Amino acid sequence: MIQFSSALLGQTQAVELLTQSVLRQRLAPAYLFHGADGIGKSLAARCFIESILCNGVPPSEQALIEQKLRQGNHPDVLWVAPTYSHQGKLLSAAEATAAGVKRKAPPQIRIEQIREIGRFLSRPPLLGSRAIIAIEQAQTMAEGAANALLKTLEEPGRATIIAIASSAESLLPTIVSRCQQIPFQRLDRSLMVEILTKLGKVEILDRPEILGLAQGSPGAAIAIWEQQLALPADLLDRLTKLPITRRQGLELATQIDRELDSLEQLWLVDYLQYTYWQKYRQAQTIATLEQTRSHLLAYVQPRLVWECALLKIGQPAA
Repeated sequence: MIQFSSALLGQTQAVELLTQSVLRQRLAPAYLFHGADGIGKSLAARCFIESILCNGVPPSEQALIEQKLRQGNHPDVLWVAPTYSHQGKLLSAAEATAAGVKRKAPPQIRIEQIREIGRFLSRPPLLGSRAIIAIEQAQTMAEGAANALLKTLEEPGRATIIAIASSAESLLPTIVSRCQQIPFQRLDRSLMVEILTKLGKVEILDRPEILGLAQGSPGAAIAIWEQQLALPADLLDRLTKLPITRRQGLELATQIDRELDSLEQLWLVDYLQYTYWQKYRQAQTIATLEQTRSHLLAYVQPRLVWECALLKIGQPAA
């Protein structure tokens, strides 16, 4: 069975709270794991679920439980993650990428998925004493989905629901009030180095801009590194400096619109905000890029958005 202490470095408080819940058999109907992305919340949920299902079970039977959990086919566990809606079907982020779906916005937890939770809970557990549901990135729920979840939380039955979110403030207060909160902390640099080294990502340690953007999140550091590698190298290289002519700004806007999808453009906003602040310390540049993010999220034509932004923050020749 996975041991919390060895799997989750730097999350002493969360480990202690969850371990005691299992050992004392005092499980709450619902938990809220909250904290920055990439600091171990989902891993903690998997460890917690395994501990719940293996607690009090003979060692000879634990191996089967662990195997089913690793394969994602345990009949008493439902893991819900954000999806895209495409041609009447719900697709995970990986499925959407494989299907070539053009991503215009981040995926969401949808009301259909919350209704599936209700159907899942309508039957008794098959192998264990309770059903367990984990909802990843719960902050992506729209209002309808959130209200539907609230009804489920009011009468969960023989179940434990784990909502995983970036912050408690990102969810409805009525949902938060029905959950036992488990806070997760950002990690200091020494733990970041230890975790990234263990994961074989030592090349990230030589990239201070990635560590700065990650802000104490190993998972975020890896995601930033992988996203950086996936983007056109010449584009990032050209963007490391502010455009110095209007033509250069317009050309960059065209390239961004042509080569990056909507989510990649939103990632680029974060990257440029950090990069430009480190180089130029211009508050107006950061504010312009924040406005760029708002316009992209509002589905304004991307090339126009980037043209306006790059012309405004650049240093055009007279």
